[in-house]
Amino acid sequence: MAFKLDKSAMAFAEAKRYIPGGVNSPVRSFRGVGGTPPFIAKALGSRLYDIDGNEYIDYVGSWGPMILGHAHPEVTGELAEAINKGTSYGAPTLLETELARLVTEAFPSMELVRMVNSGTEATMSALRLARAYTKRNKIVKFAGCYHGHHDSLLVKAGSGATTLGVPDSPGVPDSIAGHTITVEYNDINALAAVFERYGEDIAAVIIEPVPGNMGLILPQPEYLAKVSSLTESYGTLLIFDEVMSGFRVAYGGAQELYGITPDLTCLGKVIGGGLPVGAYGGAKDIMELVAPAGPVYQAGTLSGNPLAMTAGIATLRLISEVPDFYEKIGAKTAALCAGIQAQAQAFGFSFQFHQVGSMFCTFFTDQPVYDYISAKRSDVAAFNIFFHAMLEQGVYLGPSQFEAAFMSDAHTGADIDATIAASGKAFAKVAEFYRKNKH
Repeated sequence: MAFKLDKSAMAFAEAKRYIPGGVNSPVRSFRGVGGTPPFIAKALGSRLYDIDGNEYIDYVGSWGPMILGHAHPEVTGELAEAINKGTSYGAPTLLETELARLVTEAFPSMELVRMVNSGTEATMSALRLARAYTKRNKIVKFAGCYHGHHDSLLVKAGSGATTLGVPDSPGVPDSIAGHTITVEYNDINALAAVFERYGEDIAAVIIEPVPGNMGLILPQPEYLAKVSSLTESYGTLLIFDEVMSGFRVAYGGAQELYGITPDLTCLGKVIGGGLPVGAYGGAKDIMELVAPAGPVYQAGTLSGNPLAMTAGIATLRLISEVPDFYEKIGAKTAALCAGIQAQAQAFGFSFQFHQVGSMFCTFFTDQPVYDYISAKRSDVAAFNIFFHAMLEQGVYLGPSQFEAAFMSDAHTGADIDATIAASGKAFAKVAEFYRKNKH
């Protein structure tokens, strides 16, 4: 069947009548790549199916949580049983304790855990807690790292690497942005300079240890250890935002992979098995400041709801039952990346291929990528051609050069071979684009 998006185009036009931009999260609009977003009808295993009848090998995985693949029968089976018992109680359940126990066992730095409904809630709550614990106001974040859409973190760098932040979105007051300092990821000297100037008033450094929101960026050797050492020396809390990397790059997340112990950790995605969820946690003496144990207020009617807890417990149990789960899924991801890289090299492209665990990314640049500035040097126009060529061949990637991609346990060798073959045809179109534009 020929690729078409006629029904999706009509659905998108209809959605715009009722929803800002026609979507409930901006990247879904395809504004970064152009064209019409497919409206998805269902998903199963490694596949998505849209309302036009197109089938896709999916490497978005709902932006990370579907590590077992879509609609895993054991997860959906347990969810079906849970639904029949009621969808929300607003009261304690054994499920909350069970998922919290699994999280603390996987992440020893998280002695106590509070469940919330999203990664944004988790990071917002962790920052409030850090400020209360340290009795300081300023926070440090890294350019290109995304931690949700609350005011303290929708901030861009000021005029220099060590200046205070300015709002990155209308509606964020200057007075709030002024408490946030932005530096480049992987630049330890810039971070040290910030601490020399503001160290006594920095409550927390929040970082994606493996950034996945400017494409996938890898920490340089010893970088995370040096960040940890700096924060410890100034009495600043180190917050690892592992919403994306938690249970993705290793069962115990990036902190297990790189041997770092943060003060607070934020999780999401995988721990909800595809349902809305988030969590934050850390050392007992910090977390006992959270209400009702302490004075730092945070609440949520649907926090720890039985459906998200059920899906999360089932997902983590299934992962733990598969011998060498992370070695196997990492090997599949490496094989895919190697195959796509070989196709690129066949056309003379020396693009940058990054992978850690089951996360991966291709940057359309021949220069090393190690921070937001270097990521932005990528040829977005070339990526957009590649993206649409892959989509037309039934391969669904994130609709932006600056997003990570995700492997699942459900992807097969045949899926990988088909994706590599499709990439060869897509790179041919990129080569044609370069010839026409005399690159």
